[in-house]
Amino acid sequence: MPPAGDPARRGPALRLYLAASRVIPLVAPAVLRRRLARGKEDPQRWQEKLGRPTMPRPDGPLVWLHAVGLGEVLALRGLIAAVARQRDGLSFLITSTARSSAGVVAANLPPRTSHQFLPLDAPRYLAPFLDHWRPDLAIWSEQDLWPGAVAAAQARGIPLAYVNVRITAESARRRAFAAAVYRDTLSCFALIAAQEEGTAARLRSLGAGEVRVTGSLKSAAPPLAADPDSLDRLRALLAGRRPWVAASTHPGDEEAAIAAAVALRDDPADLLILVPRDPGRADAIAARLGKAGLQSARRSAGEVPASDTRVWLADTYGELGLWYRLADRALIGGGFDAIGGHNPWEAACLDTAILHGPDVANFAADYAALHAAGAAREVRSDGLATALEAEDLPALAARARALVEGARGALDPLAVDLLALMDPPG
Repeated sequence: MPPAGDPARRGPALRLYLAASRVIPLVAPAVLRRRLARGKEDPQRWQEKLGRPTMPRPDGPLVWLHAVGLGEVLALRGLIAAVARQRDGLSFLITSTARSSAGVVAANLPPRTSHQFLPLDAPRYLAPFLDHWRPDLAIWSEQDLWPGAVAAAQARGIPLAYVNVRITAESARRRAFAAAVYRDTLSCFALIAAQEEGTAARLRSLGAGEVRVTGSLKSAAPPLAADPDSLDRLRALLAGRRPWVAASTHPGDEEAAIAAAVALRDDPADLLILVPRDPGRADAIAARLGKAGLQSARRSAGEVPASDTRVWLADTYGELGLWYRLADRALIGGGFDAIGGHNPWEAACLDTAILHGPDVANFAADYAALHAAGAAREVRSDGLATALEAEDLPALAARARALVEGARGALDPLAVDLLALMDPPG
């Protein structure tokens, strides 16, 4: 049998994909430059996607972790902490593909951790990336899986793991058209860990062998960062107010939040901090607030709440760590718009009580765990104001925080098994 990492282990579908990927450099630079002109690439770092690193490799063993975007990258921080607890002297490299991940990731990087953009999936770009970083272990996460990068790492004898995997039934159906490539790619991994049993079954149907179920990494992630000086200044500014957050909102979430703010506006302490998922929608949201008769201030304009301000429109990016520290209650967005919900654990680990709308399909297992522990509450759009005044919200927040602490401890066995992949047999 060929040794691990030998290209002879690759199935015919993966070999065909790798051959086809060699044409990517014919069009990639022009495509990236057009994206750069439209503001979709980082002007300082876009060439990282062409395999040109922008920082030096640290000395010693290096663990490379990849996730597609901001939420997925932030979820890796708990795993990094668990791995670092098990072995001293490790450095970590996180790669991602979405431009939006870079700025927030930079403010939330764990110790001894760097961030780069993943090169495009072609040998011409992957080879210099791997030559430079020389990872001792590669960990892929969630749904972002690039066959060329996986195969290139395997060919160099770099052990591979695929963790925190979540694949919906619809995602599995989309992958079925390239099932052979997916099967060959999954065969490169020495360890595969899914968030829940449904994903594990779908991975097996796509060709994975042994799949373990370890839960979501998001529940074990450390708190989002916040600038201490800004936090102290805003706590002083808001003394006597009782802020609550509507986080990562879409139009339906905003409709519910605005209705609640209208219902509570006779209370001079009440202040809604409204954090849209897309800050580019801020003008439309501000107009909606004006029509509702709510006095508002805009974070992007440097405005701060006055005594008569009822809504602070936080139309900036990457400050949820600040808002969750200022508030004791949060409506987690995505629950009223057929979005599938957003991450509740960022609020949970900062002692903020979790309220949400009915649609949490993308975080079904997470919310099931929270509800089983009495640590979150589903609300109707017309019941949000009443829910925000419930006396047991501190108890909900405390139970959610306990789940976070338990999840962090539960990562240690996975960290041990990941590190074992780096150690030669015998």
